[in-house]
Amino acid sequence: MKVIFLDHDGVICLANNWGGRFKKKGYDSNPETPLDVRMDNFDDKAIIVLKKIIEETGCELVISSDWKRWGTLEQMKEMYITRGINPPIDLTPMLSECTVHGNNFMWSPQWDLEQTRSIEIKQYLHNHPEITHWVAVDDLDMGKNGENWRDWGLDNFVLTPKSTEGIKQSGIKERIIKFLNI
Repeated sequence: MKVIFLDHDGVICLANNWGGRFKKKGYDSNPETPLDVRMDNFDDKAIIVLKKIIEETGCELVISSDWKRWGTLEQMKEMYITRGINPPIDLTPMLSECTVHGNNFMWSPQWDLEQTRSIEIKQYLHNHPEITHWVAVDDLDMGKNGENWRDWGLDNFVLTPKSTEGIKQSGIKERIIKFLNI
């Protein structure tokens, strides 16, 4: 099975779409609030790129975004379907549910979000040995980048450094597809 571990903000929900849910404070965490109030919009052109990747590789989506805190898997599926995207098959576990990371690296407040998300993805991979090809796509730098101190990082990683462009950035789609078709 081929999987993209997909972040939302900075990948398919771009900087000009951010913050709507936070402006509605008090409503964003209430599970009874409609999903379109609790979640920001996806960029239309980023969605076109994502659909092309899915079509070319036959991959599945697993949501690694912190949006998993604001909605269930069923709600995420509904959100994707209403936007014409193949729905995600799962969400990565929360850090509190992870056991595979051990204590073999120094936890750093500077890299807290990156380390947390990397561990959650590693746990998902550990729990799902049927995954043969995978890539994590995020605007947080979770790659090892050839640096020994980043032993918590991921080998199969594509960074989207421009929050206004996400997966629309030149060369990003090709890098994602390369990981999924190795």
